Amino acid sequence: MQIKEMPASERPQEKLLYSGAKGLSNSELLALIIRTGSGDRSAIQLAEEVISYTSDNIGDLGLAEVRELTDINGIGEAKACSIVAAMELSKRLKSDRIANTKPKISDSRIVAQMLMDELADEKKEYFMVINLNSKLQIESKTVVSIGSLDSAPVHPREVFAPAIRRGAAALVVAHNHPSGDPSPSPQDIDITKRLLAASEIIGIKLLDHVIVGRGCNVSMKAEGYFS
Repeated sequence: MQIKEMPASERPQEKLLYSGAKGLSNSELLALIIRTGSGDRSAIQLAEEVISYTSDNIGDLGLAEVRELTDINGIGEAKACSIVAAMELSKRLKSDRIANTKPKISDSRIVAQMLMDELADEKKEYFMVINLNSKLQIESKTVVSIGSLDSAPVHPREVFAPAIRRGAAALVVAHNHPSGDPSPSPQDIDITKRLLAASEIIGIKLLDHVIVGRGCNVSMKAEGYFS
């Protein structure tokens, strides 16, 4: 297969070197990830097709899976894997940047903000534990369970084990609803009650259980499930 070269004036790498990343368009940035064109299309043209595939909303590219991207003519598995990996890395960088500042957990909005980009668009349920020190600052976060489309089974020992190992003073648990609706399910209510009971026995305070939806979230403490 012939790989199309683009004129030097159109190469995003040269533009990045001279103008910086902020001077590049979305398609130019994506072209750097794709790296090469295919057939009679340049890397930028392929990037534009990928962005068009997501209804011209670059944010929706984070939802794409490898098998979906390979449906685009000219995007093979290698290019698709590079795109998906870049999107995942972006989510993790944003989440870790917030966590590494060690913000104090004064309410669930801080947890929701930290996890929204990381979890809101996942197609499986992820159950996470955020361990806090005695000043209620974030020390670490751990994925303790990855479930299916509508459940992520978890046991209290899996939740509290990392907190015990790290000497945490308190913790917040959180999980996502791939449906986008963060309303608590009967299972969510049940595990929250079990975790609260375990918290009393172990002596590590459970501050909240946050459920992340798409662009929204629910604090089970604020909803009255901790009373």
